[in-house]
Formats: sequence, C-alpha cells, structure tokens
Amino acid sequence: MATTGKVIKCKAAVAWEPKKLLTIEEIEVAPPQAHEVRLKVVATGVCHSDYYVLYEDIRDYAFPCVLGHEGAGIVESVGPGVTRFKPGDKVIPLFASQCGECLLCLSDKTNQCVKNWTLADKDMKSKSRFTCKGKVIIQFMGTSTFSEYTVVSEVALAKIPDSAPLEKVCLLGCGISTGYGAAINSAKVQPGSTCAVFGLGAVGLAAVMGCQAAGASRIIAVDINKDKSSKAKEFGATDFVNPKDYKKPIQEVLMEMTDGGVDFSLECAGNVDVMRSALESTRRAWGVSVIVGWVAVKDVSTKPVDLICGRTWKGSSFGGWKSVQSVPKLVSDYMDKKIKVDEFITHTLPLEKVNEAFDLMITGKSIRTVLKM
Repeated sequence: MATTGKVIKCKAAVAWEPKKLLTIEEIEVAPPQAHEVRLKVVATGVCHSDYYVLYEDIRDYAFPCVLGHEGAGIVESVGPGVTRFKPGDKVIPLFASQCGECLLCLSDKTNQCVKNWTLADKDMKSKSRFTCKGKVIIQFMGTSTFSEYTVVSEVALAKIPDSAPLEKVCLLGCGISTGYGAAINSAKVQPGSTCAVFGLGAVGLAAVMGCQAAGASRIIAVDINKDKSSKAKEFGATDFVNPKDYKKPIQEVLMEMTDGGVDFSLECAGNVDVMRSALESTRRAWGVSVIVGWVAVKDVSTKPVDLICGRTWKGSSFGGWKSVQSVPKLVSDYMDKKIKVDEFITHTLPLEKVNEAFDLMITGKSIRTVLKM
C-alpha cells in the first residue's frame, strides 16, 4: 500500500485527562515496528470498561490516551518478522494476548499471557505508536480502537474470514465473548442447573446466552432497569427480577425463589456490592459465583463462613477464551448462527459521537453502540 512505512494522519477520539469528554483530534500513527501490525479500524463497540477508565478509575497515569478495545479492521501494513498477517486481512485486535509460548499460554488452566497489556506497565509511552500535538498518546489496552488506524502486537490479533461483517463481529473482541465464555468456560454451567445473572448490559446478556447454551433449566436475570426484562428473555432468561421491587436483599429473594439458592451466579455489573449479593444468592453447599464486571479500585469482601460450606468464588477475564485461537471460532459460530451478535447492537453512530454513545450506555438506553469509521 502507498502508506506502508509512512506515518499516517487520521482522526481519533482522545482522552486528554480523566473525567473529561473525549475530543476528536488528528493524530499521527507511526509505522509498525518488529512483530507489530498496523490496521485500519472499520468499526468498534463502546464498552463499559472504556467508560470506567475515563470516569470511575481514580488513577490518572494512563492519560492522555485513546480508548477502545472492541474493534475490527483490515491490515494496512506489517512490521519486520510478522508472518501470520498480510495487508488486506480482516482482523480483530485483542486486549488479551496469546503469544503461545509463555508458561501461561502453554497451560490449560488459564487464558492469561505474560505479554498482556496492563496499566501497571511502566513502558506504556515507549510502546505507543500514537502522537498528537507533540505529545505521546498512550494506546489503551494495546488496542485503541477509537482511532481510524491503530498498531497492535501480532500476538494480540486474530485473523478472521473475509466474509465476516466487521461492523458486527467487532463485538466479539470483548463484551459478547466475555459474558458468553464466563458462563461456559469459567462457571462451567451444567445442563439442568439454575443460574442467576446480575447486570444486563451486553456482557450480562451474553452470559444469559451462555447459560442457555450450556443447558441451564432456569436462568434468572437481575437488573434495576425494568426495560431489560424483554431483552433478557430474548437471550434465554426464564425469569426477570428487579431488586427495586423488593424490600429485602436480592440474595434473599433468589434464595426463596430457588429453595436454597442458584447453582451458578454471574456478576456482570462491575459493582462490589452486587458481587457479594451474587455470591450469597448461590447454594451454600456447592454454588459457584463468577465475577465478570471489571473493578480495579475497590475491595470486595464476604464472610469466610459463606465459602467454608462449599461455595466457590472466582473471576473470569475475556470469558476464559484463549484469544488468538478462540476468536476466529466464535466468529465462525456467529456466521453459522450458533450465537447471537446482531441482537446486541441497538445503536450505530460515527466516531464523532462517541460521547453520545457513553451517555446511551450509562442511561441504560443502549445495549451496544457500534462506532463506524
């Protein structure tokens, strides 16, 4: 391509500082270095984790940055040493790496990788390929899909079929995969079991879908937004419960509904109080509760006795999927109509309206907004 080896100027939504609206700027995107890939972003979902870092995470050392980690695009050029990708390939950038060589990647016990991007990384600026107005702009999650072009590591990229619609499958880069996999891979929901899913955003609805796919006989969807009821049932929920309709704690309500608690619960709201409620809603002898919602600056707690009798409390990152090898399979499952994707998309907006997309999400008016470049 004519741009190979050259700096590309393009539009991006830049977060200059915490708790401030994103602004559309012209940024410079440097060519990919060794084992990196530069891609043209075609579409990106707007995830609550982006909002969380901007407005709720009290740490400020990751700014200025370009957010976005749920995108899909087309390879523009590759750096030295890259052999698995070529210009023109359709791809999904991944916030969860899979180098395939480290101790974690070689284990079947985890989907983590030592090369995962992290906020604790002291070299965030040196690893960035973005600049704007003379300043280095950090690439959030190593992806930064709120930009028309981005550069990612080759171990954080999944090649997908040319026939895949990028404005749809971009959602498999985070939300849908995270919730769906949390039920199937992390909770390991069993046929005939009873489940409860707390929080019915995209991740929660995907968890409901996962519970149904695993054969759960009863799936109780929990949310304080009554308008989520019909959507939850579209994805497989058998019951909908609004905590606001009860004077007693929601875990007590669920214990009564299920004669002692659900077998599996998944917390997808990103709220430490809800995490505890989700745990306490499970059956004391064998209940499994999975924390899916991302929270980095608050502690979560429970009484030891609530675990001693047999409950399991665990977390799930990216649904337990080993990213590079699993995302293409999830795309194929979508194209074979084995999992829902289109049904999650409630709004489509241009990049310039990214702040509006955040508003739609926080006010509960959207499930997923897709930004098209």
